[in-house]
Amino acid sequence: MSDESTELASIDIGRILSILPHRYPFLLIDRIEQINGDEYGVGIKNVTVNEPFFAGHFPGRPIMPGVLIIEGMAQTAGAMCIHSKGADTPKLVYFMTIEQAKFRRPVVPGDRIEYRMTKLRQRGNVWKFAGEAWVDGFKVAEAEIGALVSDQ
Repeated sequence: MSDESTELASIDIGRILSILPHRYPFLLIDRIEQINGDEYGVGIKNVTVNEPFFAGHFPGRPIMPGVLIIEGMAQTAGAMCIHSKGADTPKLVYFMTIEQAKFRRPVVPGDRIEYRMTKLRQRGNVWKFAGEAWVDGFKVAEAEIGALVSDQ
């Protein structure tokens, strides 16, 4: 990414909705910034107190479930892959692996999560990414995820 000739683009919510099948309340990214094909990208999630999972996780102490942080990483990576292929219709992204997941601190209402995703490898329609979730300069979670991108 040190090549100054590489222009980093972004993907707005309209484009995300056109390439991912996820919808509220399960769409966990608001935009992708600094995308470089399927090699690297930063997905953004603005966490609000109105998220439906906060009602039960946990009353009086709302904390975003760790599995949803991992899902946000996967949605970011999936959108990067689909966008890089120039697709105009939604594709399904199936988890294949979640490895080395670690959670370092809670994510709470008002946080802005940055999902920093780096491609490790790709074969056919199967990708593997290293992901980190950051809030205010602190790493809150990390994992390696593998997924299959499919038309059905």
